[in-house]
Amino acid sequence: MTQSSSMTGRIEALAAFIRDHADEPLPLARLAEEANLSPFHLQRTFKAVLGVSPKAYQAAERLKSFKARLRGGDSVLGATFEAGYGSTSRIYEQVDGGLGMTPSAYRAGGAGESILYAVRETALGPLMLAATDRGVCFVQFGDNAQALLEQLWTEFPKAALHAAGGRAGAPLDAWMSALDDHLSRSAPRPDLPLDLRGTAFQVRVWRFLLSVKAGDVVSYSEVAEGVGAPKAVRAAASACAANRLAVLIPCHRALRADGGLGGYRWGLERKRALLDAERAAAVAA
Repeated sequence: MTQSSSMTGRIEALAAFIRDHADEPLPLARLAEEANLSPFHLQRTFKAVLGVSPKAYQAAERLKSFKARLRGGDSVLGATFEAGYGSTSRIYEQVDGGLGMTPSAYRAGGAGESILYAVRETALGPLMLAATDRGVCFVQFGDNAQALLEQLWTEFPKAALHAAGGRAGAPLDAWMSALDDHLSRSAPRPDLPLDLRGTAFQVRVWRFLLSVKAGDVVSYSEVAEGVGAPKAVRAAASACAANRLAVLIPCHRALRADGGLGGYRWGLERKRALLDAERAAAVAA
């Protein structure tokens, strides 16, 4: 085993330790002792391998535990303390980008949340766009409108889902039309408000992808470098795969280092079609 792979293994073992003790105080000194590294070396190496600092990794694991406890039926107060937050104010600090809604609404599967959605038949097949009052939270391709609605319901099982229509749904309907124009008639990609939900690293990856111009592509290695974690290539690829906002977060612009398409949760044919259309539009411009 090379020194590099040995160090990677040590960091992955430490990550498992953090997951198992996410509800406890884990100062850097304690983690450094666990990994038999200096605090400075640990901080630098952990971020290089996993893309986030030990503190951010623990925060993500703690939030994951909190969400699981809410889904399992725990009260907000009980889940807060069992996950190690110490006070309810601490969990509310994590809401933005973590839950996308209040903890009580998340526990209830989106109960109390109102989500508007619209479906269009586009050049790349049926597409659903849905939004909370924070912004677009769901953009998915699917086989048909019913299958897409079932996906949305799975994501928000107790939210009030409303098909866009009338005055209240006019903005979302306009957003959907703009996105359809982009896909079907090569109009510019609409710049819409986004309700991003993910780990700190995932959000950094998604925001980096937003900086990649239409017609350009980047490798997963370049994505990792772009978010300041050059060794976290697999984590960067996983963040692309976790993207819930098709097209609006242009994960289709991320390729393998050899230029291969890599993966795409909505199918490689759609990924190829998106890239071909963007390249053609760039040449025409």
